[in-house]
Amino acid sequence: MKELIFWVLALTALGIATPEEYGHVHHFTLCPLANLGIEWCPGCGLGRAITQLLHGNITESWKHHWFGIPALFIIVFRIVGLIKLNIKLFKIKYKEKRYV
Repeated sequence: MKELIFWVLALTALGIATPEEYGHVHHFTLCPLANLGIEWCPGCGLGRAITQLLHGNITESWKHHWFGIPALFIIVFRIVGLIKLNIKLFKIKYKEKRYV
């Protein structure tokens, strides 16, 4: 259940974030490589790419990071799987309580 809440909140935060133009200098990052001054990082831009995608900006999303589109599909697939699992566990728990 915690993982489901995490992914839903993460996508919600990315969805309500203001999209940032590609190439715009941002002031804060958690990326250790960017903080060391290394310009290229395999993960940098992924969150911004998903934010752009959630706002319908596919081209801008692609500019930030090519893996933004597959990442969003993977996360949504995981959320759906977790919802199904929690529904199944709830039904099992409910049946056990009915027969006790």
